[in-house]
Amino acid sequence: MQKRWAIASCHDPLTSQRHQTELGIHTVLADMLVNRGISNYDEARGFFRPDLSALHDPFLMRDMSKAIARIEQAIGNNEKVLIYGDYDVDGTTAVAVVYNFFRQFHSRLEYYLPDRYAEGYGISRQGIDYAAEHDFSLVIALDCGIKALDKVAYAREKQIDFIIGDHHLPGEELPDAVAVLDPKRADCGYPYKELSGCGIGFKMVQAFILKNGMDIQLCYQYLDLVAVSIASDIVPITGENRILTYYGLQKLNNNPCCGLQSLIDLSNNRNSNFTVNDIVFQIGPRINAAGRIDHAKDAVQLLTAKSLQDAARFSSSIDVQNSQRKDFDLRITEEALAIIDSDEMLRNRMTTVVFKPDWHKGVIGIVASRLTERYYRPTVVLTQTNGHVAGSARSVVGYDLYEALRECSDLLDQFGGHKYAAGLTMPLENIPLFQERFEDVVSASILPHMLQREFAIEAELKLADINAKFFRILRQFEPFGPQNEAPLFLSRQVQACGGATVVGGNHLKLAITQAGNVSFECIGFGLGAYADLINAGKPFDVCYTVDENIWRDKRNLQLNLKDIRI
Repeated sequence: MQKRWAIASCHDPLTSQRHQTELGIHTVLADMLVNRGISNYDEARGFFRPDLSALHDPFLMRDMSKAIARIEQAIGNNEKVLIYGDYDVDGTTAVAVVYNFFRQFHSRLEYYLPDRYAEGYGISRQGIDYAAEHDFSLVIALDCGIKALDKVAYAREKQIDFIIGDHHLPGEELPDAVAVLDPKRADCGYPYKELSGCGIGFKMVQAFILKNGMDIQLCYQYLDLVAVSIASDIVPITGENRILTYYGLQKLNNNPCCGLQSLIDLSNNRNSNFTVNDIVFQIGPRINAAGRIDHAKDAVQLLTAKSLQDAARFSSSIDVQNSQRKDFDLRITEEALAIIDSDEMLRNRMTTVVFKPDWHKGVIGIVASRLTERYYRPTVVLTQTNGHVAGSARSVVGYDLYEALRECSDLLDQFGGHKYAAGLTMPLENIPLFQERFEDVVSASILPHMLQREFAIEAELKLADINAKFFRILRQFEPFGPQNEAPLFLSRQVQACGGATVVGGNHLKLAITQAGNVSFECIGFGLGAYADLINAGKPFDVCYTVDENIWRDKRNLQLNLKDIRI
């Protein structure tokens, strides 16, 4: 598939020039600051030096005072309190943060995670029945509940109060809870709207600490869990999230909680610093595996473990579940690809909707992501569970999947999620109607360029401009993630120094130079097919990230090639 190279331009050259002068940095780095909304020296200092003191007052969030008052009442009256969370990484880390904190002050505290298969996403009647049967009078729901109007009403009938702590888009009406914490509420003035579900739980803990005159460091001990949630839930790493992730990564790499330490010990890079990317590919999938294969309570047991011995026992079990998840993932992806490849009509659509009744519900979201990567179009993967059809949907850059599903809502029992990822359920008989409606909606609203993978290139750069100082300042743009991606650069008319070789099956390894000046070692994962063309001797253009390669305690700058044009 031919990929588009979209090269950004600086939208405020005068501010960029001021950054160059005041900060003494390269033009490209100054342009990068401008394009991230940094307009003056103080903002640049705050960006390069994130500070926990810049976190927003949690009481700016609508209903936070009500939530804290109800929690204090529950502690004062020795009520039983249930921490209820979603079964993914964001939900389990949110439960772990709130449970770990409040169990220090309140003994009548438990947590509850719904069974993905028996109960489905969000607050369930079974969960409320459990609370009623075990005399819980307060439920704190995290990373779910913003649309659970009927469930919260059902709980009220059973004299159970709810505090909702969610970050998903609300519907037109809010649940009748004691407090509804969600920065995306239309009437919420909280300055930052993109917190993760765990981030909402963290703000609740922060608010309780401030209200009761406690040491603020007590909430900072959970920043490693918050960083894991932000990275895994793919929320923007901007503003407050960037501060939380910056300090969360420091804690993850220097003094993680027992549960995360045990996952680090299982990982492939236990001897090097974890990044957002490492969380996404090594920690997040293991935590998610518990809820996908067995039950998410296993993940919370891990994340609330008080000793490394206990954590090692839980993480070993979760690692087995992760291996099972990989097996399911591989098989179902192959089956889905076969369905599409064997059907010319499916291949030529602007959407992918595939269904097989025996696919494992716990991995269809991963499969949807893989199919989106392969065909690069909005994708829905469906399976059958408990008498109905459940699905996971994924989108492409720029296209609002949630709004497309809203236009199909009359065919769905329920749906929810984000612009780029969503879950849904429907009756079995509605699958053909949904396939056609979804195709019609997307075809009418998606722009042609959205169906072509794009490399968003930060700037054109001469290889001679890449040096130790440039890289040192570039590293200060970290942590990278959504809306602060690791920058891609473009260099034109480069040539190979010597030959290009293929390593590891299909990876390209070579050194390049530009106009005979400085040369850089390069690696291009999955780009082995270019070796013969490069070895023919023609100059070529490359887009790449600038990385550091560490080998036997030696550090060298290396270019990680993402695409090549001969």
